[in-house]
Amino acid sequence: MSPRPWPATLTQAEITLRPLRQTDARRWREIRRRNAPWLQPWEATLPPSGTADGEVLPTFGMMVRRMRREAREGRTLPWALCVDGALAGQVTVGGIAWGSLRSAYIGYWIDEAVAGRGIMPRAVAMAMDHCFDALRLHRIEINIRPENEASLRVVEKLGLRREGERTAYLHIDGDWRDHVTFVALAGEFPDGMRARLAARTTRR
Repeated sequence: MSPRPWPATLTQAEITLRPLRQTDARRWREIRRRNAPWLQPWEATLPPSGTADGEVLPTFGMMVRRMRREAREGRTLPWALCVDGALAGQVTVGGIAWGSLRSAYIGYWIDEAVAGRGIMPRAVAMAMDHCFDALRLHRIEINIRPENEASLRVVEKLGLRREGERTAYLHIDGDWRDHVTFVALAGEFPDGMRARLAARTTRR
């Protein structure tokens, strides 16, 4: 049976990763509405054909219920990203696979009002350390559109290894988009991702 260290709350300085809650709905919607131009180019969309009957993008309530169920099943870690106690984005570990694969991917978004302060690299490092240390995963990947400069800066600051390109990988902002894959493996950074980020930041 796979380990399931969830719910988990992680804190470092002003950053907290905690389980996403139904009570976050009002704040979540306000942030998403205010940040629509900032987030839309990187948002998942449904293709116009070839989808299951009745398939729609989930409401916030549907998303939280689905993520809770998947978290209980050990398939996702749905974190709310909070800065100084206030919801400011999400960090989600998804596609968790056990057995001989033991891998996952990480997705994230942040309120533009707090972007550019080094928050997201630290939050992703916290999530990765939890995945490697608590879940004992072997591989974590982050897939990014090559045009998404802000997200590319996150993996650059973390020093993740660029593995390759995936053609038409995800349906984003109305079309199938190419992505670049960045990877970290267990044991690659013995002191952990947070320590690696701190060391790289100090050297700059």
